[in-house]
Amino acid sequence: MKKLLEYGGIAASIVLIAFGIGATIIGIDGRDRVQTELAREQIVGTPDSTIPNQLVNTGSEAQAFAKVMRKHTLEATSGKTYSQMPRFATADGKGTNDEKAALTKGGRPVDNPARNIWVTETALTTALNTAYFAESTATFVIVMGIAMLLTGVGFLILTLRVLGVPGATKEPRRQTAPAVAVPH
Repeated sequence: MKKLLEYGGIAASIVLIAFGIGATIIGIDGRDRVQTELAREQIVGTPDSTIPNQLVNTGSEAQAFAKVMRKHTLEATSGKTYSQMPRFATADGKGTNDEKAALTKGGRPVDNPARNIWVTETALTTALNTAYFAESTATFVIVMGIAMLLTGVGFLILTLRVLGVPGATKEPRRQTAPAVAVPH
């Protein structure tokens, strides 16, 4: 039974260490990929953002830029969200939800073009917020990988100290002569 515990402890330690190394590498790669892809888009913070004139190349900067995009979209739509805006365009520019009162083109009501601002904003901010989430997840994976690595190393040390090294024989301790006090 002791041999099973020895080998099982070592195997569990090796698995934890391997998964810890693997998770850390995957997390680092994930963060790098998010930052590389964001930088490739050449997004620069607007002067009124929390990252003015700064290249958006991290998840937290992407989230900050998404917030300022929402602010700008609300400004462009007089504080109305997509669902609060009229569905169709009118001659006076106010818009309507009534198909009969809407401008028509080819016999069909014309969509309110201001609503398209929200469609674009939603798509872009979703991508930016996803970058923030991906970078945060990658950071969590790095931390968990390091924790598994340290746990595996600690478990291996514990296994070897408590149960001993498998296959190793302990040498009997040598008897040493008792120490004798020598007067000065």
